[in-house]
Amino acid sequence: MDLGLKDRVYVVTGGTRGLGYAVARELVADGAKVVVTGRDEKRAVEAAAELGPNAAGVAMDNSDPRAPQQLIATARELFGAFDGILVSVGGPPAGNVADNTDDQWQEAFESVFLGAVRLARAAAAELGEGGAIGLVLSITAHEPTPGMAISNGLRPGLAGFAKSLADELGPRGIRVFGLLPGRIGTDRMRDLDGLAPDPESKRAANEAAIPLRRYGAPEEFGRVGAFVLSPAASYVTGVMVSVDGGARRGF
Repeated sequence: MDLGLKDRVYVVTGGTRGLGYAVARELVADGAKVVVTGRDEKRAVEAAAELGPNAAGVAMDNSDPRAPQQLIATARELFGAFDGILVSVGGPPAGNVADNTDDQWQEAFESVFLGAVRLARAAAAELGEGGAIGLVLSITAHEPTPGMAISNGLRPGLAGFAKSLADELGPRGIRVFGLLPGRIGTDRMRDLDGLAPDPESKRAANEAAIPLRRYGAPEEFGRVGAFVLSPAASYVTGVMVSVDGGARRGF
């Protein structure tokens, strides 16, 4: 199936590694051009080189208020257009409610929540009909995960924001959606499993609770992200798309 991505231009924040990188790779593979961002300048350059000539890397923190306009301007300057954005950011620190400090909450709010709101708001002002705005959230948007209090607090709010924005932008033909990854085999997930006394047993227990009995591969998430950003998903908006191997039990 032709996704209609050829020569379309997207910004992918957090796109130098993990889930963001997986989506960027699939976008480029199907003909799109991407601007990927990350906090580390060296990694941003390396990621763009890995993705090829239709990618550019920019060192940028989602919490920087200057990020939205700079990234959109970069996409237009380098590739001549701006067709959509995927807002991805490294997950907030693990911990229970009693463990996480005010500073951790504040930093996560600035990068995970407010940064995403700013980026989506700026994209909404610049996109035309057919544009797409995606937010990489988590299955914690629907079901709290033990030991992930900050994520449990922030992700549902962003899901509600995405739905509100979808309602507002629908008449302009701009789509908004959330992607809800479950347990995908990224460095982030390996780090979280590594917090357990026995990481291998922890992973085995997690996999046993997933109907497909395994963690997802990054490319499996990436393909879903590329599709929902693409014109092929032109009637998909205002939804939270779970990519979790069936782990979520609700409808």
